[in-house]
This record gives sequence, structure tokens and C-alpha cells, in this order.
Amino acid sequence: VQLQASGGGSVQAGGSLSLSCAASGGTFSMYTMGWFRQAPGKERDFVAAINYNGGSTHYADSVKGRFTISRDNAKNTVTLQMNSLKPEDTAVYYCAAAHSLARRLDVEVRYKSKYRQWGQGTLVTVSS
Repeated sequence: VQLQASGGGSVQAGGSLSLSCAASGGTFSMYTMGWFRQAPGKERDFVAAINYNGGSTHYADSVKGRFTISRDNAKNTVTLQMNSLKPEDTAVYYCAAAHSLARRLDVEVRYKSKYRQWGQGTLVTVSS
């Protein structure tokens, strides 16, 4: 599956952005989808994941309660709604896919090695 992320931009602290990732070339509904982010000079970190049918989600503690991941299998898209943005959310955001039919996600979705397909990044800049 090929992934194309979009929706990044610049926003002031407290604002909102919605990122979208469009998938093609595979059976989207057979993949766990994840979002990761990489700030300048830092490692790529886990943000959120959603299982194949949208029935289970998992979030990094730093975004829990502010970000929401969702998917539309009919449109082959996964969305990351980001609210109450903070300057420390500034990063390049990547979507990723892992072939999995797990009904319930666990901490394994936090590991980059679980994901075989990655999209190009989209930059989110949050100013104070």
C-alpha cells in the first residue's frame, strides 16, 4: 500500500489542524494505521494508531485527550484531528501502515518496526 499524507500547516498555540493520509494500491481495511512525528534533531515518535476496522485506538500520553485518530475504509483514508495544539507539537508528521487484523491494539503499535509502509511527511508548525 502506498501512503500520501496531507494537511500540515502553521497554526497558533491552542488552534487545530486535521491531517489526512490517503492509501492506494492495497487492501486498506487489512492494515493497522499509525501516525508518528519527528521534531528537528529528535527521534521519530509514536503519536496514534487505529486498528483495521476503527474499533480500537491507541495514543501517546502526550496527545491523549487532544488528538483523535479515525479512518474511513470506504475512502481509504485515515485522519488525525489535532486540537489544543502546543508549540511542542511542532514536527513533521508521518502516516504508516502495518498489515494486521488485530481487534485490540496494544503497546506494540508504538514501535516503528511494526510498520512496513510509510508516507512522506507533512509539516506542522505551532507558534506560541
